[in-house]
Amino acid sequence: MELGIGDAGSTAWVLVSAALVMFMVPGLALFYGGMVGAKNVLNMMNMNLYCLGIVPLLWALFGFGFASGDWSFPLFGDFDTIFLNGVDDFGSKREFVFGMTFAVITPALISGAVAGRMKFSAWAIFVPVWSFVVYSPVVYWIYGGEGWIAKLPAHDFAGGTAIHINAGAAALAVVLLLGPRKGWPRDVDFPHNLPLVLLGAGILWFGWFGFNAGSALSAGAGASHAFLTTFLAAAAGLCSWMLAETIKDGKPTALGMASGIVAALVAITPAAGFVGALASIVIGAAAGVLCFLAIGLKLRYQYDDSLDVVGIHMFGGIIGGVLIGFFADSGVYEGADFIDGVFFGGGELLANQIISILAVMAYSFAATFIITWVLHRTMGIRASADDESVGLDQSLHAETAYNN
Repeated sequence: MELGIGDAGSTAWVLVSAALVMFMVPGLALFYGGMVGAKNVLNMMNMNLYCLGIVPLLWALFGFGFASGDWSFPLFGDFDTIFLNGVDDFGSKREFVFGMTFAVITPALISGAVAGRMKFSAWAIFVPVWSFVVYSPVVYWIYGGEGWIAKLPAHDFAGGTAIHINAGAAALAVVLLLGPRKGWPRDVDFPHNLPLVLLGAGILWFGWFGFNAGSALSAGAGASHAFLTTFLAAAAGLCSWMLAETIKDGKPTALGMASGIVAALVAITPAAGFVGALASIVIGAAAGVLCFLAIGLKLRYQYDDSLDVVGIHMFGGIIGGVLIGFFADSGVYEGADFIDGVFFGGGELLANQIISILAVMAYSFAATFIITWVLHRTMGIRASADDESVGLDQSLHAETAYNN
């Protein structure tokens, strides 16, 4: 992500956007925390909050350098900025801070897939290793000046591929090695606090304006357009998931509407600055329906994705990334400069989108599988059956969320 010095207004917007993205992490903790059973809510929140501690430190020491740079290598950065070397001017600090918040939330997304059964000690090692080995190189591929996906080119406005597909594919690898929760799918805890889920969803929607509109990297037409498409897509996702759920199950649910919001936000993330307002409604509506259907795949193929990270983030990112190939329109706002999609006369972009998506999925899955396998063989990744029965709040953290 290259940030010029720009004017004071643009700098203010980027910094506010960074704060909004940071605020999404406790929002995600509430969203995920409400969806687990009462005996695991603090563990779930702790997994998210830990990312707020460890990832900025890693980003400062190594991650930013590995994800950036201007040397002519397509796979990872040049290390010129490790230990914050050279991050001392106006533009580079702004770039560092904004990128850091994205680096924090990406591994936090994975935590929802492993809820209720992963050892916190294993999570504490997994997050920094994964951030360095998987996240930073993928960011360089997509946003680095010499990254191979950037050179295709394929479009990813705010991280649909770099963040959501990346985290979703990683989540699938981890849950396959981790195994299902005790008693899954019949005997597991249901969401213990839906008001927390709705509060978390609201915070995520609010923060997502910084996530997407902030990725314009200025307070200009691109930011305004991304704000609009983000809002419309989320609204469409809420409505389409609610409709799909009503048709299939007979009644709409609060959990379903919250999930529809997040699914649509994921899908519009790669497309927010590349598609028109009406196209954003189509993308959001498609994500609501298709992600609703995708979460059923875990039962068919027997992988216990506890809070539907694969179904919402991986599939949502795929939906948005592929639909860019059809709906990208360089005429959506003044100054837009990118390749058009199929519906606007371009055919090359769709192929590039698919190539980039498949490559990130394959790398993230394979690298995450290896990282998790090594942890499994050395320190173990699965909480004991007794710990799982008691709940990870008490067994791993010696605390409970609610005093009866």
